[in-house]
Amino acid sequence: MSIPFKKINKILVANRGEIALRVMRSARELNIKTVAVFSEADRNAPFVQYADEAVLLGPAPSNQSYLLGNKIIAICKQLNADAVHPGYGFLSENSAFAKKLEQNNITLIGPSASSMDAMGNKLAAKRTVKNHNIPMVPGTPDAIDDVEVAKKISADIGFPVLIKAAAGGGGKGMRVVENIETFEQQMHLAINEAVSSFGDGAVFIEKYIASPRHIEIQILGDQHGNCVYLFERECSIQRRHQKLVEEAPSVLLTPEVRKAMGEAAVRVAQSCHYFGAGTVEFLADNDLNFYFLEMNTRLQVEHCVSELITGIDLVKEQIKVAQGEPLSFRQEELEIRGHAIELRVCAEDPANNFLPDIGTLSLYKRPQGIGIRVDDGFEEGMSIPIYYDSMIGKLIAYGQNRQEAIGRMIRAIDEYQIIGVANTLEFGKFVMQHPKFISGNFDTKFIDLYFDPKHLIEEDQADELNIAAAVAAHLFEKWQAKPIIPKTEQNPSRQSAWRTNRLK
Repeated sequence: MSIPFKKINKILVANRGEIALRVMRSARELNIKTVAVFSEADRNAPFVQYADEAVLLGPAPSNQSYLLGNKIIAICKQLNADAVHPGYGFLSENSAFAKKLEQNNITLIGPSASSMDAMGNKLAAKRTVKNHNIPMVPGTPDAIDDVEVAKKISADIGFPVLIKAAAGGGGKGMRVVENIETFEQQMHLAINEAVSSFGDGAVFIEKYIASPRHIEIQILGDQHGNCVYLFERECSIQRRHQKLVEEAPSVLLTPEVRKAMGEAAVRVAQSCHYFGAGTVEFLADNDLNFYFLEMNTRLQVEHCVSELITGIDLVKEQIKVAQGEPLSFRQEELEIRGHAIELRVCAEDPANNFLPDIGTLSLYKRPQGIGIRVDDGFEEGMSIPIYYDSMIGKLIAYGQNRQEAIGRMIRAIDEYQIIGVANTLEFGKFVMQHPKFISGNFDTKFIDLYFDPKHLIEEDQADELNIAAAVAAHLFEKWQAKPIIPKTEQNPSRQSAWRTNRLK
């Protein structure tokens, strides 16, 4: 089937913060106008200032602003925006919103609504890919609500098992069950959390892989049936099943496993006729067996590391695919060049179980230099709002090899200055310097096994003591060099030269 070319002239970015700014920059390089939509909390945000046009959506809560699909469509019509880029989060995987855009002849820079439906629910995704030779974790093919039946299935699979929300994400509605005695309680907890988070209490059961690596494959497809994989990202360092450090490529994979995993990801995409940028997530065990986890039908937060090792601007490619253009490169033309690591810089306190923090950025200075990229959405003096994700920005380091990338990341963390909110910078430095990370011998239990919050508290106290000692030494040096001057007519107060100089 021939896909008509549909030139995009103006993009409404239905998101906020760093991803909104990220999309707008690529659009500007393609000479495409952009529209920002913003909440009252984001009125002075950089992405609002950067866009060609900006429209207030409503109050700060996302259900009164960024989730108002009908209002966003009305703004598109009002300002003649012919496309919407949803970023990630909010409406990015909302198939109902995708259908409404299509009904209003507005291009979604993303996949079709049918692809979203096929992959938006973990059980639906499993059913979609089951006939495409995709390795799967042993478990139930359908949702289950009968506790006794679930117990028997779990016993047959073998404990420990994982109870997971079918509509889940971000670790919500997920419970590890070690034995049959605690099964019933954990199943009820998983169902309740699933209802609370997603409005859908459906859960299913999988064999729990005790020490997995979380590996995801970046794929890109066009509307002409072409699909490629842009290699993998290692995303195993997580808190509450949410990623904090990502890198590309993974030190775990051999070339043979990388190829097998990439080709499996392409088959997953083809199973739902996918086009645009997407990510297929896998779990891998110590023997390099890998199992399909889920597909994210959108751009990922950590897409930057894939861009750096391939030299491909994924947002530009998304836009070109949405216009109906075929991919301009083939799989055999892609190669891994260098190594990239990303640290999510979040307003969270790692010393207090990574609890989110809010406040004003009284000091905010980005690192610079070769091999350093910062994608963020804040400026000094701005406040971190309570209403949205805690991420301030993303710090990305690139090097010719992993060792160089780690060294640059450590240097950039030292240069990155944030005062006003607790943040994950020092945690990132802890990771970069840990022997397990340096060796590549780690898994999703890294934080549980190796991170002690006392480490950061001790580091902070040591920093404060060093600063105090340096200030005291500096003042003592000046005091010794400038003795007190006797009282004279020219110096009636007998004030020391140190104090005179300090007040100048």
